[in-house]
Amino acid sequence: MKVNRKKNNIRRVIFSETVKEQFEQFQEHFQIRFENPTLLYQAFTHSSYVNEHRRKFFADNERLEFLGDAVLELSVSQYLFQKYTGMSEGELTKLRAAIVCEPSLVLFANELNFGKYVLLGKGEELTGGRERPALLADVFEAYIGALYLDQGLETVIEFLEKIVFPKIELGAFSHVMDYKSQLQEIIQQQNIGTLSYEIVEEKGPAHNRTFVSRVILNTKELGIGDGRSKKEAEQQAARLAILALRDSEQGE
Repeated sequence: MKVNRKKNNIRRVIFSETVKEQFEQFQEHFQIRFENPTLLYQAFTHSSYVNEHRRKFFADNERLEFLGDAVLELSVSQYLFQKYTGMSEGELTKLRAAIVCEPSLVLFANELNFGKYVLLGKGEELTGGRERPALLADVFEAYIGALYLDQGLETVIEFLEKIVFPKIELGAFSHVMDYKSQLQEIIQQQNIGTLSYEIVEEKGPAHNRTFVSRVILNTKELGIGDGRSKKEAEQQAARLAILALRDSEQGE
């Protein structure tokens, strides 16, 4: 999907050569070229920077953040809807909320080192704004908004496929996902047997115990996982079993 950029009404403001060079390096590093670089500059422009440069008519990233929030929710919702066909509406909502919440967005922004590129006012810089969680989360959303306006939804999804979606696959949000229920549904749909779980090991002192669990399909071990509780260990075993089943299906 391509967005008609003529209707975006984004003002092309004047930025310093230093800023332009900074974002030239950004585009080279992330291997993306904005058709309208002003959108990229704006995504990383904090309101404190605007307040110190009013004569140049800068626009901060708050409007892009608003748009990016909606685009991010839509993109993540589409991915979860297609990926987890057995999840209920309530489970999908809970998982999406964990992915698009501030701590997660800060994690994504820090992985990309977005804080390095933010344009801040002197006061905000001196008080550590570059590392402030709310600011980093806003910048990530603003970048999504800028990317959407400049490149369209398809490019946004390609970006998320590199940064966000793999973390879901790897279990970064397993604390809100019921892998045991998902695995049970897969087995029932394929009608290939009966699942069982067993704790095979308990490690560490009583106050810091780690449990190891395995999940078995009929007599075959599908996955083995560990956790700070028996329930967590079983969930991790189920998650690995799901991945193993998917790999097996892809290899056929």
